Amino acid sequence: MNCPSCRAALAPGARFCENCGAQLGDAAAVAAPAATTVGGPFDDALGDAPISAPTRKPASALPDPPAPAGRRPCTECGGEVGPDLYCLECGTKAPSERDHFEEQPASWVAGVCDKAVRKNRNEDAMALLAGAEPGSRAVLIVMDGVSNSIDSDVASLAGARAAREVLRMPLPSGMGTPESREAAVRKVLANAAAAANTAIVAVTDPDSPNPASATFTAAVLEGNRITWANIGDSRSYWLPDAGTPLQLTVDDSVAQAQIAAGVARDVAENGPQAHAITKWLGRDSEDQTPTVGSLEVTESGWLLTCSDGLWNYASEPDALAAQVRAAGTTDPATLARALVAFANDSGGHDNITAALARVDVTGLGQNDQTPTPGGEPSDG
Repeated sequence: MNCPSCRAALAPGARFCENCGAQLGDAAAVAAPAATTVGGPFDDALGDAPISAPTRKPASALPDPPAPAGRRPCTECGGEVGPDLYCLECGTKAPSERDHFEEQPASWVAGVCDKAVRKNRNEDAMALLAGAEPGSRAVLIVMDGVSNSIDSDVASLAGARAAREVLRMPLPSGMGTPESREAAVRKVLANAAAAANTAIVAVTDPDSPNPASATFTAAVLEGNRITWANIGDSRSYWLPDAGTPLQLTVDDSVAQAQIAAGVARDVAENGPQAHAITKWLGRDSEDQTPTVGSLEVTESGWLLTCSDGLWNYASEPDALAAQVRAAGTTDPATLARALVAFANDSGGHDNITAALARVDVTGLGQNDQTPTPGGEPSDG
């Protein structure tokens, strides 16, 4: 039996592919929330955004990402690579699909997830969705499996795909007030994190003394509004073409606690506990509530979600914006590859993920861009 996604050989009774992390058989039911029909066909439109989480799939729900194109050809001779990852023509061992994969659900949204040159396996994961119309709606999810826990590579991918399903629907509008909408949106994003956590636990050996765990960051773009949620130290950034770049998320980490106490950012992020996180997802997590915030953007630019394998080398928003400008492209796939290459060229000490959505805003003034509510990201 072979994996339907990457064609790798599967162990009897496997629920997840060890090579690419794809869910197999009934395991998908663990990650995906059930949907029910109410008074009409499953694909009937609900009209405007629902008051709360919809009970049926609206027509405006984002489509499935494109099916995998199949195993990449051999990098040495271009020949066919077999299920055992060896080229059938020249015998060269090919890299695992899990070591490096790319997603581009629409022309304006793309991401790259890479093992990095100094790591033995890729414990990062991403899951993306996007509408066909540029700037319509996109979902970017990045999770970073904690390297000192078992099977975090499988768990992070399962978690990202589970959260993606929760966020496939439009975010709720609430009861018509800003406070009601914020509460409804926080609930949906908390549900996405909970679904990711459920998926992680589902692939964790219940007897494991060191259970799988992962960080979580999700960013949803709807028109010119960005809404984000995070747990751990994966990040979301807003990088406008001309305005002030912003780090949207706030890390759950020892370094962030030190920064809040007055330690200089470069000192805290390069100290011995720079990447010690204080919140995560997994069986041993004590708090799975994400920090949530939103931002109305008024100029063109890039929404970026990434793992610390990228921001290790350009933590400040201005530094990341400089790398974006240096790439000199408005194609998200090309830019994602360039950011991953920058991180590898800078040392590649950790897995690298960069997922991007291009935002083109025209006809709007350059107003103050302040995260809301209350000028700061809100605790979910």
